[in-house]
Amino acid sequence: MAHPGSSHALLDAVRSGASGPELQEIDLPTRFRAAFTRKDEVGIFEGQTDKDVRRSMHVGEVEMPELAPDECVVAVMSAAINFNTVWSAIFEPVPTFAFLEKFGRQGWYGARHDLPYHILGSDGSGVIVRTGAGVKHWKVGDKVVLSPSYVDEEDHGSYDDGMMSETQLAWGFETNFGSLGEYCIVKANQLIRKPAHLTWEEAGSNTLCAATAYRMLVGTHGARMKQGDVVLIWGATGGLGSFATQLVKNGGGIPVGVVSSDEKADIVRSQGCDHVINRNELNLGEQGLRHPKAGRVLGEAIRGLTGEDPGIVFEYLGRETFGASVYVAKRGGKIVTCGSSTGFKHEYDNRFLWMRLKSIIGSHGFNYHEAVEVNRLFSLGMIHPTLSRSFSLDEAGEATRAVQTNQHIGKVAVLCGAEKEGLGVDDPALREKIGEEKLNLYRR
Repeated sequence: MAHPGSSHALLDAVRSGASGPELQEIDLPTRFRAAFTRKDEVGIFEGQTDKDVRRSMHVGEVEMPELAPDECVVAVMSAAINFNTVWSAIFEPVPTFAFLEKFGRQGWYGARHDLPYHILGSDGSGVIVRTGAGVKHWKVGDKVVLSPSYVDEEDHGSYDDGMMSETQLAWGFETNFGSLGEYCIVKANQLIRKPAHLTWEEAGSNTLCAATAYRMLVGTHGARMKQGDVVLIWGATGGLGSFATQLVKNGGGIPVGVVSSDEKADIVRSQGCDHVINRNELNLGEQGLRHPKAGRVLGEAIRGLTGEDPGIVFEYLGRETFGASVYVAKRGGKIVTCGSSTGFKHEYDNRFLWMRLKSIIGSHGFNYHEAVEVNRLFSLGMIHPTLSRSFSLDEAGEATRAVQTNQHIGKVAVLCGAEKEGLGVDDPALREKIGEEKLNLYRR
């Protein structure tokens, strides 16, 4: 049902499959519904142990911003929750309004973002409903998924690698107008063709995590995995790990997935991962993976499964696991890290790094080409979504809470413009060929 005063006319036309020229004839709304945090609430969690994001995330009407020449307005059919949305909603490690204030000092296009509210969300799928005057390769009516890598094409660093640009930002985290709303604003170089066999919620839940994993493992800026490489994957059913497992298997590597339950182990095996370690069965006591002997115990478990040490360790958990990661990598091996969800300050024994000639590779996000390449793999049916659950836009806080408290596996979607799950499929033949079991593995 349309909400009073909302953008229902244009959204209804998108939902009914209206053509580009038809969408162009319908007025763009001046206001729309979105999920956002508020600047005046930045201190509400001070001194509290449980920083419940349901308190800081609000859903209501916001203003439609003016469109820059290199931007598009996308009617968002579905978005997804990433951990950066949790960070935004708890105002840590710094309140994201500091990012918006900094961006706001960069001319009128930046000033639009410096608002007393922050529309969150860094993953999504939808339909273009407006294009700026400088957009050349996209048109109204195109079905797209959205890349969260926000790159200034006038920054010379972006021509070497978009992530080497000093002005690169994470859309919906370091910028405003993210995906958790009926509409979002994106630059043209954030747009990617939607995989035709996927639903809106499936297509809109992949890019941030899948492309991050792609850069870490496959792309020229990461570990550059080759056939036969043994790859240790922490949190193999998480948002990142679930895609890493598929990329390693698809690329001829040997994934070793670390999980925390038998249920998760079954899911990883169903993805084709033959070697799975339940970390709760390592008998490390209360210290867990911070135990001084954790690396040795884990290393023995890996060698028992594969006969050798891992050449690559896929690392994003941080403080809890990093010491063990450095220890278990083989001589000359690589630890590639893109985050620290259990803590930013790592401790490890440096002897095992320098004396065994190992490397630590820092990897952050991905460039536009990497985002397109990984979505091509989805379009070909070579890797698949890992969506486990969908929420409504009104439940954006609940969806973020599920990620905050680790009550999920794989990815969590938020239906924005889509009225129900299962919509948006344009290639049912490919979908049937792949099979619903593979596409819904994380939802069983």
